[in-house]
Amino acid sequence: MTDRSEPGRTESERSASERIDPVTLEVFRNRLEGITEEMGRTLIRGAYSPNIKERRDCSTALFDAAGRMVAQAEHIPVHLGAMPAAVAAVRERDPAPGDVFVLNDPFTGGTHLPDVTLVSALAPGAGEEIVGYAVSRAHHADVGGMTPGSMPAGARDVHQEGLRIPPIRLVADGEIREEVRSLVLANVRNARERRADLRAQLAANERGERRLGDLIEEYGREVVSAGFDAVIDYSRDRIEAAIAELPDETYEATDVLEGDGVTDEDVPIRVAVTIDGRSIEVDFAGTAGQLEGNLNAPSAVAHSAVYFVVRCVTDPDVPPNQGCYDPVSVRIPDGSLLDPEPPAAVVGGNVETSQRVTDVVFAALARAAPDRVPAQGQGTMNNLTVGARDGSFAYYETIGGGFGARPDRDGMDGVHVGMTNTLNTPVESIENEYPMSVERYALRPGSGGDGEFRGGLGLERVLRLEADATVSVLSERRRRAPRGVAGGADGAVGENLIDGDPVASKTTVEADAGTTVTIRTPGAGGHGDPADRDPDMTARDRREGKTEESADQNS
Repeated sequence: MTDRSEPGRTESERSASERIDPVTLEVFRNRLEGITEEMGRTLIRGAYSPNIKERRDCSTALFDAAGRMVAQAEHIPVHLGAMPAAVAAVRERDPAPGDVFVLNDPFTGGTHLPDVTLVSALAPGAGEEIVGYAVSRAHHADVGGMTPGSMPAGARDVHQEGLRIPPIRLVADGEIREEVRSLVLANVRNARERRADLRAQLAANERGERRLGDLIEEYGREVVSAGFDAVIDYSRDRIEAAIAELPDETYEATDVLEGDGVTDEDVPIRVAVTIDGRSIEVDFAGTAGQLEGNLNAPSAVAHSAVYFVVRCVTDPDVPPNQGCYDPVSVRIPDGSLLDPEPPAAVVGGNVETSQRVTDVVFAALARAAPDRVPAQGQGTMNNLTVGARDGSFAYYETIGGGFGARPDRDGMDGVHVGMTNTLNTPVESIENEYPMSVERYALRPGSGGDGEFRGGLGLERVLRLEADATVSVLSERRRRAPRGVAGGADGAVGENLIDGDPVASKTTVEADAGTTVTIRTPGAGGHGDPADRDPDMTARDRREGKTEESADQNS
């Protein structure tokens, strides 16, 4: 059993942070968050692949010299909560000022192989000492492996999922190491697009260094270092205070994954969440062992899901940084589904298992804070990958669905839920960038669970292929519905179809031009007794088409 909680601050760090007055603290917090947001905009504007420039499947963050996150952009939860592991892996390799490391290895700081991370050791103004790290993580549309798009349902070990990159210097002494970049690009499909996306990540990290340099020039390095400590202390204090308001007790919950792509047997995830004063321990003892299929999730992914839930249930307005993580300890059985040994396949763990970890921790904490936890949302990312064997195109998308009804309002329709926070790929972009047409994109009427407050609706997206392609689907909630609470009804399950015929929730098929691919995403659970629903709200539902017909959503 491993305990991977983050270390706390030292006494010197405490005294340094006390030198920052409240006004300066607020300035620093906003400046640091502004740096990460600007990094994200730079990455999105510079990327070539629709998955990054349109869906914004990317994240940026800033760390201090000790590897503590000090600020993040509001991007992808599963990326951000797992980033400290990437910085820790780079720091073990003795980075020099100006070095930029590239990595995606799930067992050495990564999440799954398509998520490529760049970690830059920052020393603004040609300094001789590292003062922090700029980090960008982006889901690349292909990183090699057995299928186009690198999201194969049939993978049985990580080597089948794509090129595995341990932390290695991509930039040294201010120059790109062409032999490293060439090695990466030689092992991916559509190398031109991958090169451009890597260049956009480098630009994002460079922007972070430039803006941090501006901050240091204005305040001085010592004050900025104290500011790092202060923003972390501030978040820690607020999270601890929010935890202290919850009843001390151990809360347990269990949920399952619907098979691992090898068998259809349910895969249990069990959790015991113990609240003790100002701290939380989350223990996954009893969770399934490592799987043959690809739903294994690196421990950094499980940590990320836990951190996300704790922030949601305590105080989601707390600035996200290392201080939010310090009061939370996570225990995971070695060699389990949530801490697999290499060469376990993991591509589905980052996208699907992370969602179920989120669901099960929410379910446990719902007993401690029932007024803060919604009914279950769709609980899946509905991953769809379509690509050509010759590498000419690779389309990847996670598709939105229902958001769970809340204690005081309906759930949202057709949104991303839990560990993903992307946009959709616009219809115009799909049809311009890929040999595919969108035949339907609409809300699913009646897919949200009834209740005093209704669950959000799922979506239906129908694509017609205009070229032969490999189609991979990784999805969940196809046989177990998102649950309603407090008397609310369950949401509808999802469904996947090829040419109108149902296919498994996790499948890879070869499809000819003219084939239609349909993804119907789950709705969400309702909250409260349907008999208590305000009649005016029901009438509004009818006007908006939520109980009868739904208008197409070509956004």
